[in-house]
Amino acid sequence: MLLQGYKVVELATYIAGPAAANIMGDWGAEVVKIEALTGDPIRWVRPLYKPDIPPNFEIDNHGKRSISLDISKHEGRDIVLELVRDADVFITSFREASLERAGLATATLQALNPRLVIGNVSGYGLQGPAAGVNAFDLTAFWSRSGLALQSFPPGAMPAGVRPGVGDHITALCLALGIMTALLERTQTGKGRVVETSLLSAGLYVGSYDIVEYMRRGEVMPASPRATSDAAAWFESQDGRWFSYFPSYPDKDWATIFTAANRADLVGDPRFFTPEGRVENGRLMKETLDAGFATMPMARIGEILTAGAVVWGVFNTIPEVVEDPVVQATGSFIEFEDGEGGVLETPGAPLRFPGIEPRVHGPVPTIGQHTDEVLTSLGRDSATIDALRRAGVVR
Repeated sequence: MLLQGYKVVELATYIAGPAAANIMGDWGAEVVKIEALTGDPIRWVRPLYKPDIPPNFEIDNHGKRSISLDISKHEGRDIVLELVRDADVFITSFREASLERAGLATATLQALNPRLVIGNVSGYGLQGPAAGVNAFDLTAFWSRSGLALQSFPPGAMPAGVRPGVGDHITALCLALGIMTALLERTQTGKGRVVETSLLSAGLYVGSYDIVEYMRRGEVMPASPRATSDAAAWFESQDGRWFSYFPSYPDKDWATIFTAANRADLVGDPRFFTPEGRVENGRLMKETLDAGFATMPMARIGEILTAGAVVWGVFNTIPEVVEDPVVQATGSFIEFEDGEGGVLETPGAPLRFPGIEPRVHGPVPTIGQHTDEVLTSLGRDSATIDALRRAGVVR
């Protein structure tokens, strides 16, 4: 595997940090997940379906080894330092002030292991007035970045982002930064700090709107579907929603009107010039709505495909799982369920042709590997039992 031999120590909670570590684990790195004695809080956000494990936790934590300890105690801190001493990567979502209180400040870790790449993910970055403020993807990635209000027409009530969207985008950014720093280390022999934030990821995702404002002083609001020719999603006769994008307008609009059972309107200047579509946006939408309502999805798809119009159906989640196009992308990975079977989950959206897919390890319960990890650090069973009695480890 690509990252075989690399060791990642994760001291992070919820999604973004653990997801970045999990990406590296899926590509072959060994990941040790440090959890509090009560476990990563995200274990309790959704209903469990097996001890300590809700389905959403599996996505970002399969294949890891879990050690559960109290880092506020000096014995717990010492265990973290021992793990970091020979690690390649340390991923954390803890604020620097919290790390300092625990004796795990960035400078301490760098002095201990100069080759260490430290990946830090936060809500609002390591500098500025909100550097120490807690955040989730809903508050930082979606809301403060402007994405929420830009995604709905003026006056419409905003809706929340789906769970994990901003976190997983941010995790990909962090993983990319860590890989870049590891590549740099092959040239310099030294690690470095890599940092990203939920807000930064949201700003990058929403950069189209931001740059329009920065260059022209104008905000481009989302247009109501009823009046915008760009809002191209419609419902078929059999209740299927779909979208299209006329990338070659002179050709594509003729195909679109034909698919809507209105070939009689092909060439109509109200709909076949840019100015006409802007001026008659509401009428065009009403005309296409009525036309597509007379056509089954299968026939609409046939016409759009034959005309080489870019289009896609709105899948439900059950349809996504069964969609042969989805299956063909290789986007689902397998991991052991811990009971002799195999489960699937979407993995990081990157493939390396020529490397055979493998079945990844199971999702750990809280502190499942505490004894195993401590033994590898030279602790004997009597010492481990003493640490457990003292409330240092679980």
